[in-house]
Amino acid sequence: MSHDSAAAPEAAARKLSGRRRKEIVAVLLFSGGPIFESSIPLSVFGIDRQDAGVPRYRLLVCAGEEGPLRTTGGLELTAPQGLEAISRAGTVVVPAWRSITSPPPEEALDALRRAHEEGARIVGLCTGAFVLAAAGLLDGRPATTHWMYAPTLAKRYPSVHVDPRELFVDDGDVLTSAGTAAGIDLCLHIVRTDHGNEAAGALARRLVVPPRRSGGQERYLDRSLPEEIGADPLAEVVAWALEHLHEQFDVETLAARAYMSRRTFDRRFRSLTGSAPLQWLITQRVLQAQRLLETSDYSVDEVAGRCGFRSPVALRGHFRRQLGSSPAAYRAAYRARRPQGDRQPDPDTATAGTPRTLPPSDPPTALPPENAVPFQTRRTATPMPAGAAGVPGQRSAAP
Repeated sequence: MSHDSAAAPEAAARKLSGRRRKEIVAVLLFSGGPIFESSIPLSVFGIDRQDAGVPRYRLLVCAGEEGPLRTTGGLELTAPQGLEAISRAGTVVVPAWRSITSPPPEEALDALRRAHEEGARIVGLCTGAFVLAAAGLLDGRPATTHWMYAPTLAKRYPSVHVDPRELFVDDGDVLTSAGTAAGIDLCLHIVRTDHGNEAAGALARRLVVPPRRSGGQERYLDRSLPEEIGADPLAEVVAWALEHLHEQFDVETLAARAYMSRRTFDRRFRSLTGSAPLQWLITQRVLQAQRLLETSDYSVDEVAGRCGFRSPVALRGHFRRQLGSSPAAYRAAYRARRPQGDRQPDPDTATAGTPRTLPPSDPPTALPPENAVPFQTRRTATPMPAGAAGVPGQRSAAP
């Protein structure tokens, strides 16, 4: 799912300066960037596919720093353009950044700021969001990145409204996406925005990818602690919550364990994880339900109880919102992909909060059942209504 928020009036009124052209796309490359992510905008915007009904863009590949640029596998790249070429582009794409812990070159940040001031559309794919944030272009805006790096982005840039659930976020003149495949989703979205559904569909067929993907990053989220939370006092509270998901507790319980008021706890938790504690807790309960559906023979009612949901109805609602299918349909689709011998037949030996797991295999993905929820583009983020969490006493975070 995407978050396509309405552009701010100032952004909407900003016009492209005379020297910039809408059809020109500049891709900004850095040394150390992964080659896969870097190749996505080069392939989408740099290949002439007019014979397939895809309008042509003019691509400028720009070095964000002195070369040669080393990338995955020790390959060296030489970009034909430098930062000065960005001044002609109507769209500037930063496909990835080499390290979420190191600052980008100031010259590149200045070029991005000038491009934005002159009306260019700025795009950050995956960790490219860190470059946009360092340039100040995400201040006060919604954004996303790979779920694994979302807590770091939220902590380092607290003025950015990080949403780790989205595949991409379109905030008008600034756009960001999650991991590798989500970069393709966002580039297709840009083509769709510029030239319509037919052009985007034609391009998707050439790339052999879905023109739109339903769902978000929730299905991929890991239950492990975020990278930078380990030494924080809240780490113990988060660890306790993960170990007691089978119990019914609310966010007030977590705040009390942290010896904080609810408001302070909400603020501190969001700064560390990039998510409101209520939404995080719901996501973790749904992830636990996924594991039980995959690795046990518990009924859906039993799964709901063992994941801390007040009722099977609450589980079904949150499960469908996050994964696009019912728990029963998810289990059936998952098992259709797994040999019978891979499942554990005796659920009674599993502990209440920790299901027995399958042998190591590929990470589980949400399988698209026939009744999957169709893709919808959200103009604004939809707040969670009070009491909708399915866990006693939970409510939306206090303002």
